Amino acid sequence: MSRAVTPTPWERLPADLAGAMRPDLPATVEEVAREVAQATPAFAAARSTKLERDLRRAVEVALARFLALVGTAEPAVPADIRDVFTALGAAEAREDRGPEALLAAFRTAAGLTLRSAVRALGQVRPVSTDELLDLSDAITTYVDALAAAATDGFGLQLREQAGEGDRARRRLAELLVRGSAPDEVVRAAAAEAGWRGLDVVVPVVLPPEQARDARFRYGADGVVLDRERDTVVLLRSGPRAARAALRTALAGRGALVGPALPWPQVPEGVRLAVLAGEAAPPDGADPVFAEDHLALLALRGEQGALAVLTARRLAPLAALRETQRERLLATLHSWLRHWGSRADVAAELFVHAQTVSYRLRTLRDLLGDDLDDPTARFELHLVLTHHLTARAHGAYRNPGAQTPGAVPSASVGGTAGPLT
Repeated sequence: MSRAVTPTPWERLPADLAGAMRPDLPATVEEVAREVAQATPAFAAARSTKLERDLRRAVEVALARFLALVGTAEPAVPADIRDVFTALGAAEAREDRGPEALLAAFRTAAGLTLRSAVRALGQVRPVSTDELLDLSDAITTYVDALAAAATDGFGLQLREQAGEGDRARRRLAELLVRGSAPDEVVRAAAAEAGWRGLDVVVPVVLPPEQARDARFRYGADGVVLDRERDTVVLLRSGPRAARAALRTALAGRGALVGPALPWPQVPEGVRLAVLAGEAAPPDGADPVFAEDHLALLALRGEQGALAVLTARRLAPLAALRETQRERLLATLHSWLRHWGSRADVAAELFVHAQTVSYRLRTLRDLLGDDLDDPTARFELHLVLTHHLTARAHGAYRNPGAQTPGAVPSASVGGTAGPLT
């Protein structure tokens, strides 16, 4: 027994519809395209010549196909027509306009097409109620099929862009962790990955099983690189990369957080994070912050840790004139070694005690509470000993400038009497 075939809505359309509409088809195309552009806020705001051209092309194809369907049992959207509307949907996704604008445009186009059809038939003969209902049914079904094709194109483009975004972020992560790439290459990769600026970066090293969560958690704020034994997350400096935020977000994840450094020094930041984890393995609760262990790593001979520690501890003096800075550094170093004895400092430096007092007040203004913190004073002693020794041997570098743009560390840890 044969199954009954349901007729298409356009089989029921009046046979004279196509002939009535064709003479005015170019004017109808222009009217529908113009009204759709003006009635859809997202399109009206865009004011794009390309958008207007694409809309006109889509309306032209849609109306021509609709007239060709009249009285037939053909499917609404063959492959060539579908391609036009899939491309239209993809273009909307690329322009970052939501699907709501597309759907609103199709609703407007359906109403305008119905009005044009009734008007064209009305110029030839009276239009019955049944014909009006059939027209409405056919146009609605047809436009829904076109909208479905456009929506598919929109979704496909979004998935493709997501894949491209993932590839771009992975490439940026690889370039930063590997280092040595030309600046213009890295900056271009950053722009492609959606990083509007590339400045200070905070590296986080995680166990491999944390990679998926890291990608979800940090999205556009970070790029992720899977390595053989771990996963590296690189975060742009900002609120989400601040120590307090990281402590909360990474609790219990076995995270190692490297120092915040300018992006060319990402490889060193990652290395210091790993070394800090070896020196103080995660206890399953708080992350390990490398900045808490720079002195320990420096004492073990890690020059990178010493450079970061020097830059952070002496950053407040980096902008001073060289002669003034060196006098203050020598005074501070002597004070630390002589446990705050101004007389001993004055004798060692061959200056008056009042000069020592003046310099110490200046140091207090520059370094603030760090001078009251034992660990901070110990770290100052460490970096000053290295700096002054290097200067004496001709290996001078501006203290605080070894890692340009590095974020100063918080006061952490030393010895010596109070500076008053």
